[in-house]
Amino acid sequence: MIRKSIYFFMILLPIAFSAKAQKVKYKDLFILLNAKQYEQAEPFLKRYLREYDDNPNAYLFMGSIYHDKAGKNDILLQTDLMITNMDSAVYFYDLANKVITEKEINRNEEYYEAYSRRDLRTVKFEIKLSDVKFDLEKRIQGLTDRKGKVKTLIFQYQSSERAYASVMKAFITIQNSFPGLKEFYLRSDQKLMGDLKTIVMKYDTFLIAFNDYKATAKVIGKTGYNQVLDATDIQDFKKDGNTQADFTKDDLKIWDYKRWAMSSIDIIDKEVTPLLEHLISYDIEINKLREKLTKDSISVKSDLTQLVDKLLYTNLKKFDPDPLPMAVFGMKISELEYSSLLITNKSLKDSADVNLRISCVKSEVAAVRKIDSLAGHLVERNIQLDAENYVHFVTHAYGNLTVLKSLAKSTKDFAEREILKKEKEWENTMQSLKWVLDGNDSIPLFSDALQQNYKFKPLVLVEEDYTAGLHFTDSTATGYFYTVTGSHLRDVKANFPVDKNTFKLRNLPVTKGMSATDGKGQVYFVLLYGESKVEDKYPSTLAKIYRTDGLAWSINYSLEMLPSELRYQSDTGELSIKISDPSGGSKVVVIDKAGKVVK
Repeated sequence: MIRKSIYFFMILLPIAFSAKAQKVKYKDLFILLNAKQYEQAEPFLKRYLREYDDNPNAYLFMGSIYHDKAGKNDILLQTDLMITNMDSAVYFYDLANKVITEKEINRNEEYYEAYSRRDLRTVKFEIKLSDVKFDLEKRIQGLTDRKGKVKTLIFQYQSSERAYASVMKAFITIQNSFPGLKEFYLRSDQKLMGDLKTIVMKYDTFLIAFNDYKATAKVIGKTGYNQVLDATDIQDFKKDGNTQADFTKDDLKIWDYKRWAMSSIDIIDKEVTPLLEHLISYDIEINKLREKLTKDSISVKSDLTQLVDKLLYTNLKKFDPDPLPMAVFGMKISELEYSSLLITNKSLKDSADVNLRISCVKSEVAAVRKIDSLAGHLVERNIQLDAENYVHFVTHAYGNLTVLKSLAKSTKDFAEREILKKEKEWENTMQSLKWVLDGNDSIPLFSDALQQNYKFKPLVLVEEDYTAGLHFTDSTATGYFYTVTGSHLRDVKANFPVDKNTFKLRNLPVTKGMSATDGKGQVYFVLLYGESKVEDKYPSTLAKIYRTDGLAWSINYSLEMLPSELRYQSDTGELSIKISDPSGGSKVVVIDKAGKVVK
């Protein structure tokens, strides 16, 4: 029945009160108020109170309406409105409390039915003024207390928001101060360490404020929020850490700035700072070796081997894939290696062994080119920019950047001068390989000599072993044979007569030679022949030379076909000459150890 009354009342009440002159009847309005249909009843209750200011029950319900509104307001997003509604509720509860009387309750008992309770003495249901006032005072006190807690809560909430924003701002300031993580670590200084410690402090301040907020929220109860911190590690220095946090979300995602800052402090303290200090001490050790080499003129190669610090490079490479100090060290060490090599090679280059001298020069050319490459790389790189990561190193090791640049340039210039010098020395030494020296005679060891205006015309060249050919005095030819040693000075030498009618200077283009040995360097055979027939045969001269006794014999032969191969049988002492013609026919001519044709 009551629900039905409320339903019809909600339909008819707007119509009944639509006329401007129509007055609101409280007993009708009470139906909605008692059913807690506050939203529908509020405008009519306010109109009623503008006309009647002596109804305590109307004040009580007006307080209840604002009390209900405050309970529905978002504690974080509608804080001011919530507090305003609380204040309004207290105001109307206070008005009701001041004007309510026993007479009012007795006259309008139905309005206060909610306060009816059994009297233990009379066992009757009664409505007492004291109960109504106690309830109003309790409501007023409850709202006053809650208002204070809400203010505390919102202060703590906003404090945690501000604290987090502050720590984020501090992080972003650092983030924007460095191009990348490499620069962040390598340019670290006392200011950065202070900024990192500030982040830790600010983050702790944020946590304290947030935990206070959570504690207050727990005391208030039913705030509509239950934020739980979800801290994410900063993995990428340049990409992470700059997104805002939504403090109204229960899953409150934040960045763990404290862990990042403490980790960074730890890395800088334990790795970066000692590493940067070690760079200076390492440079000092290199300089000491230079002083030792200059003062004592001794090689420091073994010292350099001990100086090599692979761990230094490995540790530095963790922060910088191409560290400037290591480029400087590489250049300086390469120069010490080159200078040490010159000292070591000095006595070796006095050796008669041309190959040894060439090996020395070759190693020196390679060493000085290494200096040139490393110094060139250093000159070409952006030292100005790189040095920003190594201010401590540059300042303490070289005083200023200008000195370091000058060192790189002067080393590059030195390397270029040395390369020209060593390449010339290399060319001169390589020329020694082209000749065997016999007193004032130089016997060529290169085929191009046939076309040159040299007295010696090489027809047989076995690299680094022996050579043979024709020696012309005016137009007269004599056969020659020389072994080739490391010193390229005369060792085994033999001159032998040849067929003078065949081996003329004009016939040189059609004159050829071949050779054979016993494989032990004790017996040599040289066959010189013409490719033009004389009386339908090919003229040739065969010489046999012993290492110990020199020329054994030299004999002229006429061959039916051109020789294509020599083969010596050391067990019989016989020499086989394979001769062939263009059609594919061939035969073997065997010469005994005395030079006679046996078949």
